[in-house]
Amino acid sequence: MSSSYNLEGSGGATINASLEAASPPRALADTASHRAFAKRRERGARLHLMLVAVLVLGPLVIYPLARLVLLSLTGPHGEFGLHAYTAFFSNPDATGVIGTTLAIVFASAGIASVLGVALAALLFFRPFPGAAVITRFLELFVAFPSFLVAFTLIFLYGSQGSVSIALQRLFHLSNPPLNFLFGAGGIVLAEVVFYAPFVVRPALASFAQIDMRLVEAARSLGANGFMVAWRVVAPLAWPGIAAGMILCFLLTLNEFGILLVLGSAHLVTLPVAIYSSATVDLDLPTAAAGAVVMLAMSLSLYALYRSVDRRQAMGAR
Repeated sequence: MSSSYNLEGSGGATINASLEAASPPRALADTASHRAFAKRRERGARLHLMLVAVLVLGPLVIYPLARLVLLSLTGPHGEFGLHAYTAFFSNPDATGVIGTTLAIVFASAGIASVLGVALAALLFFRPFPGAAVITRFLELFVAFPSFLVAFTLIFLYGSQGSVSIALQRLFHLSNPPLNFLFGAGGIVLAEVVFYAPFVVRPALASFAQIDMRLVEAARSLGANGFMVAWRVVAPLAWPGIAAGMILCFLLTLNEFGILLVLGSAHLVTLPVAIYSSATVDLDLPTAAAGAVVMLAMSLSLYALYRSVDRRQAMGAR
């Protein structure tokens, strides 16, 4: 019995030894096979992505943008040149249009950013009954078309709006007391109402990443609310807040619906000027030149937004 056991043990040891000797090459072969399969799969994914880019992005995005740039470089007689850009920037009204556009963008996005951050801080640090409902409503609000906000303000605060008529009847006025919507004031108000929620969500996400022990430690050391907000909360949440603010500036720059509804003949912004050049004046090269200028401004803001958002993601890790 003992010899049989020894033979079985010896045979088992021999088999185990042979398996151990054979396992490293097999493991290496399996690893190489898995790597080759992963590389083939990655190449296939890249080919699929290129195919999607060619079939979908090509005719829908790349080709129209290329045609836009080529059209902006086309002269009045079909020659290649910068005539459209010269006509655009040499127009005395162009400086006023760009200045008006930037003024409205900075006023609207600036006020919307401050209001959005303040509302996010209130919802996060001072929660109250119904705060969750307001947060969900703000998330839903960003799905609304912007021109609906403009029409809502007209129905409420226009010269024939319900609030204006109620005030006129209440105080026995001969004329409606509210008549500011069709101009810079109405545009800024509508854009602030519409784009402030776009800042609330990134600000809330940034506040949620703060280690609240730091806030409690600052309070325990005697810091008041302003000191905590300025010295603790703001530096930690600043990347997310900055990303939301830049996104607000980008969306406000590209806004068209509110401008078309509430803008007047004396308040021409860059999107409206491009639209008028293309549809009213039928000057497509000049409209294309203005569109390329606006596209360059938008891409610059988007690149800045991506840089800040990438820093926030790296900081969160």
